[in-house]
Amino acid sequence: MTYAAKTIFAFGCYLLALGASLLLFPNAVLAVFGIPPTTEVWIRVVGMLVLFLGGYYGLAAAANSHQFFRWTIPLRASVIVFFAVFVLLGYAPRVLMVFGLVDFAGAAWTWLALRRTDPAAQPA
Repeated sequence: MTYAAKTIFAFGCYLLALGASLLLFPNAVLAVFGIPPTTEVWIRVVGMLVLFLGGYYGLAAAANSHQFFRWTIPLRASVIVFFAVFVLLGYAPRVLMVFGLVDFAGAAWTWLALRRTDPAAQPA
């Protein structure tokens, strides 16, 4: 597994853990971030989607799919922008920015790993 693949694998593990937590114990996760508990199914649906994304990341890492790695960089980096807008508009508490920072840091880590692995292969 290349260094870039390891960054994607690590991010996939994070997504698997987050997705499983949202699916199985959604209110515990919400409580950590000061969000009121819910009985709505949507938080579990989000957990399922995050779990599936984590699976894709793991599979892409195992396949050493550098094209996939490059695709994830701008998308993961943009999460912090969306979350900042949500916070500024009052839709979400400021603590949501922690997730945005994790995504941004993960994107930067992958970008640096790709540059280290193949300086000519600049992320798209």
